[in-house]
Amino acid sequence: MIIVRSPLRVTLGGGGTDLPSYYEQFGGFLIAAAIDKYVYITVHETFVPDLIVKYSELERVPDAAQLKHPIFRESFALLGMDGHGLELASMADIPAGTGLGSSGSFTTALLKALHAHNKNLVHPAELAAQACEIELGRLKEPIGKQDQYIAAYGGITCFKFLPDGKVEAWPLKLSVETRDNLEDNLLLFFTGYSRSASAILKEQDQKSKQADAGMMENLHFVKDLGLQSRRALETGNLHEFARIMDVHWQRKKQRSGGMSNPKINEWYDLALANGALGGKLIGAGGGGFLMFYAEDKTKLRHAMTRAGLKEVRFRFDFEGTKLVIS
Repeated sequence: MIIVRSPLRVTLGGGGTDLPSYYEQFGGFLIAAAIDKYVYITVHETFVPDLIVKYSELERVPDAAQLKHPIFRESFALLGMDGHGLELASMADIPAGTGLGSSGSFTTALLKALHAHNKNLVHPAELAAQACEIELGRLKEPIGKQDQYIAAYGGITCFKFLPDGKVEAWPLKLSVETRDNLEDNLLLFFTGYSRSASAILKEQDQKSKQADAGMMENLHFVKDLGLQSRRALETGNLHEFARIMDVHWQRKKQRSGGMSNPKINEWYDLALANGALGGKLIGAGGGGFLMFYAEDKTKLRHAMTRAGLKEVRFRFDFEGTKLVIS
């Protein structure tokens, strides 16, 4: 039995600049943090020749090329495997479509599990690049690269996306005190809305490819905010980091009419009136999780609970995509 886990993530600055339509022209930069909520993949050998794959559906096929699930199918194809005699299953701590990068975590976990089955060691950079090849290259999803890279690397990590497609990664230089305070004071609340990021990201992608002036200015501004967030965090100025989060969210909402809705805006305003110093919706928008920075956490928790939102408590993950059992 092989079990692999891959962490979900929250973005701390610069989100949206990791789409090829932007970074291939201007280069992208963002900070992401892996969290201790995971996607799991299990693999074991069976005594039947078919390939069995379990997710929200169950597939039993004679060959991996006949799988309906595109990421399973393309992962086997990328590694040149037919899947004969294998049974795979996926599970997750958090549902898909909630803005925490589950698709990238799923793909890195799956590839890591298949590499483990083949007795291959794989570096996080190679794992992330293969996951991007599947989702962006083969499946043509209008998404960015941060989910695959932060899932593979873990930690609180800076990523520079170069116009030639290469990615540079390095850990954010945080003091222990700042890291602990950041971890303690970031709170996640589920809005109750799940959604596919594709529609919103497709709109951004198309406007970027068309060199839409408003979209370009927005993303330039957001990239600069990411660099400002890096400086604030590395100097331990968490109040400034929270202020930048708020500026980022106000600007992010301008990218698409589907980014927010009246209820999300109401909850956001409620949080700022009850102890939150700044926050934003995690992911592409339209639903998922609201994240806030708050030092008066009790007041914020009471207000959001009364409003009907469920908190998901988390810590940072510093291991990345990991083989748990082999």
